Order: sequence, then C-alpha cells, then structure tokens
Amino acid sequence: MSLYNYITYIEYLNKKLSGFFENQKEYICCKKGCAKCCKHGNYPFSEIEFRYLMFGFKKLDINKQNEIKNKIINLNEEKITSSEKYLMYECPFLFNDECVLYDYRGIICRTFGLMYFRKDGSTKIPFCAFDGLNYANVLDTETKTISEGKFEEHGYKQEPLAFNVHYNFLTDKDHEFGYGIEFGERKTLLDWLIEEFHIQ
Repeated sequence: MSLYNYITYIEYLNKKLSGFFENQKEYICCKKGCAKCCKHGNYPFSEIEFRYLMFGFKKLDINKQNEIKNKIINLNEEKITSSEKYLMYECPFLFNDECVLYDYRGIICRTFGLMYFRKDGSTKIPFCAFDGLNYANVLDTETKTISEGKFEEHGYKQEPLAFNVHYNFLTDKDHEFGYGIEFGERKTLLDWLIEEFHIQ
C-alpha cells in the first residue's frame, strides 16, 4: 500500500484544519501537553493511516519502541478482562502528555477539538468542552448545546461553528477517488497494534 498519495492528502487536510482551528481560536484551548483527547478513546484507524503510523514508529529509538509494546501488552490484558463492549484507553503513544508520533498521528487525532456535523446534521461538541476546555465558555451544560446568549455576552468576534470533519466523511470514497488512495479496513488503534505485534 503506497503512502505517497496519503501523505499528499494529509498535507491538504492539515492546511484545511489549520484554517478551521484559526477561525475558532477564541474557543480552542488545545496546546502541547494538554492530551485530554489521548487519554480516553478507542481511536478509529484505517489501514493506510495505521501503516503511516508504523512508518513513524520504526523511526523511534528501540527502547521507546519496547516501552510502547509493553503498554500494548497491558492494554490487551485489560481488553481481555474488560466487560465493556468498547474499551476506552489511553493511547500507548502518549508519554508525559505528549504524542511521540505526533507527525504520523491519525485523522481522528488531527480533527479532535473542533465541533463537527454528524450524519443527521446535528452538531457534535468535543467532550473536552465538558471539562472546561474547547467551547466551554459558550457551552450550556444543561442542554449540552452552544449558548447563543453566552456567545453574545462574551462579545466574541467569530461565532462558534461546526465543520464537516467527521471521520467517516474524511475517509469516504470521494476522498479516496480524489486523492488516488485506498483507506482500507478500519479497526480501533489497539486492534491494529495487537495484530501488528502478534500479541496473544
């Protein structure tokens, strides 16, 4: 599976996302060392995203690679004993609240923090808003929606907006065709890693 066209797509996507984050900067708290989004998820990855991640993994120091593998072994044991249908876990690439594979991270990691549209047209607010982070200053916690009153009260220049950055949209057939890529099978990051490292 060639990564060249995928890297071209990621460069395009990064540029678009930079514009979206800049547009919403009054509401965005994302900064190096926050890592809320990396501590509780199951992280959907397509095959090509995972191959790109592993491309970066192989550049890491062997000691760091082994540390990551040990984390994956522990997560696999947790998965086996868990009663949860979908295990939520801390990303094994997170060290001291920083991603060691940041430049190779998946699409879901790149888009997190923005509001986005669901398939039904409703707006999804990032969960960190409920922890006092992105969009928290315009969030109505009772209705779990963005408050027009709070927006007006704070006198923000740019209104809080949602963008079409849902994971399924960004990995759909139109993007595959437009960039000559094939995303391939989709699994959780942990499932990919267990398979990659032959963990029992």
